[in-house]
Parts: sequence; C-alpha cells; structure tokens
Amino acid sequence: MNVLVVGGGGYVGSILVPKLLEKNYDVSILDKLFFGEEPIQDFKDKIEVLNEDIRTFDKEVLEGFDAVINLAAISQPDQTEKIAPGLYYEINHEGCVRVAKLSKKAGVPRYIFTSTCSVYGFQDGIISEENTPNPLEAYGKSKVLAEKETLPLADDNFTVTILRPGTMYGLSPKMRFDLVVNGMTWALQEFGKINVMRDGNQWRPNVHVKDVVRLLTTLLEKEKELIQQEIFNVGANDQNYQIMPLAKLIGDSVGVDYETDWYGEPDTRSYRVDFSKLLDQLGFKIKHTVPEAARNVYDALEKGKTEKNTKTSIVAWYEKITNEGMVKPLNT
Repeated sequence: MNVLVVGGGGYVGSILVPKLLEKNYDVSILDKLFFGEEPIQDFKDKIEVLNEDIRTFDKEVLEGFDAVINLAAISQPDQTEKIAPGLYYEINHEGCVRVAKLSKKAGVPRYIFTSTCSVYGFQDGIISEENTPNPLEAYGKSKVLAEKETLPLADDNFTVTILRPGTMYGLSPKMRFDLVVNGMTWALQEFGKINVMRDGNQWRPNVHVKDVVRLLTTLLEKEKELIQQEIFNVGANDQNYQIMPLAKLIGDSVGVDYETDWYGEPDTRSYRVDFSKLLDQLGFKIKHTVPEAARNVYDALEKGKTEKNTKTSIVAWYEKITNEGMVKPLNT
C-alpha cells in the first residue's frame, strides 16, 4: 500500500510514519515542515518528502496513492488571537478540504481526516458523535467546516473517515508541551508545581498519541463498510477528566512532592465525550493511560531526552514564524 501522510512531520505524524514503515507500506509525507526537519530525521531517507503547503501544492502529487491520511492543521486553540484567525481557516478548513477534493479527483480510494474533540466546545452531559458541535474558537470552528465539506465527498470509490481525538498526550519526536498532560508534567519536573487553569472543574477527554497512531494504522485495513462516511470520537470513557483531578493524578503517578497553582482566566471549554462507538463498531480498545505517559514524559525530561522550547508550543511557534514572514495568510 502506498500511503501519503499529510502533516507527517508533526506530533502524530512523526510517530505514525515509522509505524507504517514497520508494516512495509510505501510512505510519503506532504508537509511544509514549519517546525523543521528534526522530527523526521530518523526516517526521512526511507520516505519521499514533499515539502509543500496544503494550500498551494500541485494536484498531481496525489496521483498513485492508495490512502491519504490528513493530519495537517494549526492544532491548538488561540483565544488571544496571536495567530491571525484567517490562517486557521485557510489551513484547517480550506486547505484540508482542498486535500480531500484533490485526493478524490486523483483516484485515491481511502481518505482519513483527523479533526478534534474541541469541536464540542462547551456542552453539558456526555457527548457522542450524534451531538451537534459547539466550537468556541477558530481552531474548532475551522475543523467543523472541514468536516462538513469532507464527509459528503464519500462515494463508492472514495472512502472517507473522520476522527475526533481527545486531547492527546505522550512523548513524540515533535514534542508538544501545550497539551494539558504534557504541560502539567513539564511544570512538575521543572518547578515541582502543577499549573491548573481556572476553575479546575472543566472536563477534558484525553488520549495517548500512540493510541491515535494505532487506530490510524488499523483504519487502513478496516472493511470499507465499517468506516465509510463515519465519524469516530477517539479515546476512552474512563479518560474523561476534570482538570484539577487530572493534575493530582499526574502528580501522584510520578511520585514526587508537588504543589498545584492556579493560572489564567476561567476556561471556556468543558466537555465529556462518549467513545463507545469506537469500541462497539470497530472493536478498538485504548491501551495507554495518563499515569504511564506522565512517568515517561517526566523521565525523558529528567534525562534530557526532551525539553520545552518555543517549538513545543503551536501558538508560540506560529506567532514567531508569522511575524518573520515564513507563513502568512494567502488572502490578505
């Protein structure tokens, strides 16, 4: 199978590509590599790297692939609008719909789009795929728009599946410390203190990046009838956590003395997610846990195997590269 991973140099892609290579797939990535080549150093000589922007790449590059997995996104909410909201819509919405439409036109049989549980925004109760999204910022809104225009493209020759992962966590070659579990673990290791966004009662679903990668590889081989025009929340029901209990779980799991400290304005997002469909329809079980990941991230920080810097925060890095003119909205 010849697989193209769009956004293959990112947090998920830099783990996914080696797994696909282990399965003897022919793998290419399409990625502008705004964060540099470091995340793909260990495997870039085994793949074709298409250093392209999803908003402008030549449509001919999609010909000959058996599957396209689209991970490309500015993948972090930015309530302070340090990044121009228009850039979210150009990349997360228009660019991703462009990839889907051109994949179909090129005759690609299978297309997987990674959205986010952030589309749920703020809702009471436990939210399933049947609930209406309620995105609160450009990140979630742009993803919903992309979903709405991508899913109807499905037909007998073009299988479309959309994933909505919970907030991801865990180590990656393209590390992120702007994700709640990773960020809390970094603060614990750096300061002996876990930062908790007010008011601490807000809910978040969580999922290990390795489980997301395992699902993506599984979907490449799933029967078309099980995944055609389907949306799947990705995570486990027992990994819906309120933020303050999550902080305590991380601190207790690592097993060091710690304090908790409040920061920021009250969070506007809060949602609990039902992940039953993932298990019931696909038989897919989540294997990894927050305590396991917290210990691994803490240990990696202690040993200097990873570190927090500007590149480990999506918003901080995009703010930097937009200010430097490396990336900018096309429609200005």
